[in-house]
Amino acid sequence: MESHVVVIFPHPDDESFGAAGTIAKFRAQGVPVTYLCGTLGEMGRNMGNPTFANRETLQAVRKKELINACNILDVKLEMLGYRDKTIEFEDRMQVANHLKEYLDRIKPSLVITHYPEYAVHPDHNALGAATIEAVRLIEPDERPVVWAQGFSRNTLEDLGNPDIVNDISDFYDKKVEAIFAHASQAQGVIRQQQNNPDEQMDIKELAKKNLSDEVFYTWEF
Repeated sequence: MESHVVVIFPHPDDESFGAAGTIAKFRAQGVPVTYLCGTLGEMGRNMGNPTFANRETLQAVRKKELINACNILDVKLEMLGYRDKTIEFEDRMQVANHLKEYLDRIKPSLVITHYPEYAVHPDHNALGAATIEAVRLIEPDERPVVWAQGFSRNTLEDLGNPDIVNDISDFYDKKVEAIFAHASQAQGVIRQQQNNPDEQMDIKELAKKNLSDEVFYTWEF
């Protein structure tokens, strides 16, 4: 059993869409989980459906949603304070050292992050790369395992099949609850993943269809 899991993603909702089932599974086992969230997603384009946020209010809205989702998942939340859509321009080693401060204090046995260059969004790739560097800075005999999540179109072709495939069926309802805590984002993100835009499907059924698998690659140092 893991001693402590740290999840490092850049945006509010990354934890819910990407790893909520896995997080819930660890919490059910009594494993502490801490989420290091890079930004507040203030540059996001989804404003709710029907719209209830705007460019000025979105940061506060997403911060509240993030706190609610973390309460649902029963994880400790740490906000790193970076600006949305700018992590790629930060000095990678400075970010890595910032992350290492948390890792040195928490001493996790497992870190979950995005797989650099295979996670689509520049913030995903940049914070994933900084996380890898932060873990690399830790002495090898104290270094946690890293699970990296990739979902770009060429992921399977380049990396092969993921070696971690988590069955989250027992925790799917918790995942959906966490996703919909991010009310400004949920419907917009899920509809974007719909293969047939003309297909009329309940939004929660669509989430179940598209978001039931949680898979990761173990990073080799």
